[in-house]
Amino acid sequence: MTDSPDTSDAPDTVGGQAPDAVGGVASGAALDWCHARLRAGSRGAEDPEDRSTVRSMPIVLHLPKNEPPARTPLLEAVAGAVAAVCLDERVAPGGPWHRPYADWLDARMRKIARRARGAPWRAALEVPGVTHEVERCAARACVPGPVDEVDPRLAKLQIGGTDLARDEPAAPPAGTPVVWIDGALEMSVGKAAAQVGHGVMLLIAEMDRARLDRWIAEGRPVAVREADRSRWRSLSESVAAGTPGVAAVVDAGYTEVAPGSLTVIAVDR
Repeated sequence: MTDSPDTSDAPDTVGGQAPDAVGGVASGAALDWCHARLRAGSRGAEDPEDRSTVRSMPIVLHLPKNEPPARTPLLEAVAGAVAAVCLDERVAPGGPWHRPYADWLDARMRKIARRARGAPWRAALEVPGVTHEVERCAARACVPGPVDEVDPRLAKLQIGGTDLARDEPAAPPAGTPVVWIDGALEMSVGKAAAQVGHGVMLLIAEMDRARLDRWIAEGRPVAVREADRSRWRSLSESVAAGTPGVAAVVDAGYTEVAPGSLTVIAVDR
């Protein structure tokens, strides 16, 4: 598993800033803020009727035409990319990404997945964010911003119709946090990507600081798996019981699923 601001030798830039804009995993007070802010959750500073208040995080899925990725490692790449942005020193106070990131957290933390290949993918790598790879499958989580002010390099990318065949991965590695997807919902990979991205944020929020430090030291591993009906029932019972280390994403129902649906359940125990 690897993270990178881009795939070239040139440093990532934010608003024309020079190489010192390149970040990495936060530490010290910056990591304290990143963790505490995720634990605080959304502040609801969004009015869906006023689009000027709506913020979203663009997530770009690399879908080469001749070698399409497997579904599971691609979703794991999404989880890794979103986690990397949320724990990047650039989102902490004083960092170049702080204001747009904090505004997004203050709203509803929406995520919109888009797909790209070839030149459009390479162009997406120039947009501020972090790329994460799992088993040669790549996803890029970009710095959030107003939903109607998407970077032109991303705005042209397709949103709908993004799907991949379901695969059959092995059981998650022991001790690795897992974001479980409700298989019965049959979400497209684009929809699932947005849900997995939110799930990993809740996963981090569930960790205490000592656990977060260990997880970062381990390389921030996250498994993504689909749950069958039996497992989902058991996971849902854990959510209802308030079991520590378990957190569920409740979808607003804007696309694909009914409002109030539990889409993913993140588990670290």
